Amino acid sequence: MDPKPIKKKLKLYGFNNLTKSLSFNLYDVCYTTNPEHRQEYIEYVDEEYNAERLTEILTKVANIVGATILNIAKQDYDPQGSSVTILVAENDTRAEICEELSAESPGPLPEMVLAHLDKSHLTMHTYPESHPHKGVSTFRVDIDISTCGHISPLKALNFLFHAFNPDICIIDYRVRGFTRDLDGKKYFIDHKINSIQNYIANKTRNLYQMVDVNVYQDNIFHTKMLLKEFDLDTYLFGTAKQDLKPRDKVRIKKQIKREMAEIFNGQNMPR
Repeated sequence: MDPKPIKKKLKLYGFNNLTKSLSFNLYDVCYTTNPEHRQEYIEYVDEEYNAERLTEILTKVANIVGATILNIAKQDYDPQGSSVTILVAENDTRAEICEELSAESPGPLPEMVLAHLDKSHLTMHTYPESHPHKGVSTFRVDIDISTCGHISPLKALNFLFHAFNPDICIIDYRVRGFTRDLDGKKYFIDHKINSIQNYIANKTRNLYQMVDVNVYQDNIFHTKMLLKEFDLDTYLFGTAKQDLKPRDKVRIKKQIKREMAEIFNGQNMPR
C-alpha cells in the first residue's frame, strides 16, 4: 500500500489574510401554459425559497465552512423575492499559525476546520420572474460566500447543488490579497486549484455540460454548467406532457431550450 502523501506545512506570520470569494447564479427554468399557472409557479418558488428557508440553507453553509455566525439579516419582498445576509467570523489569536497547503478535492462536510475569519459574509438573493406572453418562467438565486483565512467557500459547493438542483449554474471564484510566511515572503494563494470543476463531486459533474474560463495568473476561475438531460415533463408546471398536442410539445421544448442556451451563453440568440 502506498503511503499517504505528506501535506506541506506553511508557518505564517500573523493571520492568513487571503480573501476567497465564491459567487454563483443558479437558474431553474419552467414553462406554464396560461397566466394562472404562471402566477402559481411564481408563488410556489417564492414560498419554497422564502427568507426563512434561505436562512436555513446559509446557516448550514456556515457550518460546512466552519464559520461562527455573528448576525443575520433577512427580508421577504413584495411582490416576490427574498434576501438573506449573514456576517461570520472565527478568530485564532496566535501570532504564528501553521497552515496546510491543500490540494483540490470535492468538499461535502469537512470533519474539522481550523481557520481565521474576519469581515466575512454569506449572502443569498432570489429573483422569480416570468415572460408576460411566452410562457417561460425563470427562477434565479444569487449566492455570495466571502471568507478570510485558510477556510475555503468551495467546500459548500456540493451542498448548494443538492439544495437547489439547478438547470444552469454560473460560478466565479477568486482569491484576493496576500499573506506572509515567517520570512516575510508573500503568498497570493494558499491552495492548489486548476478548475472549480475539481471541487464538484463526480456524480454532479456528470449531469452537466461544463465550460471553464480561467485567468490563472490573477487567481480568477469561472465555470458555466448546463444540465445535459432534457425531459419536457420536468419543465412543465400545471400541465402534463401527455395533455399537449405534438406540435405544442415541439414548440415548448424549443422555447425552453432557447431560454437555457441564452442564459448559459450570456447572450440572445438570433431568431
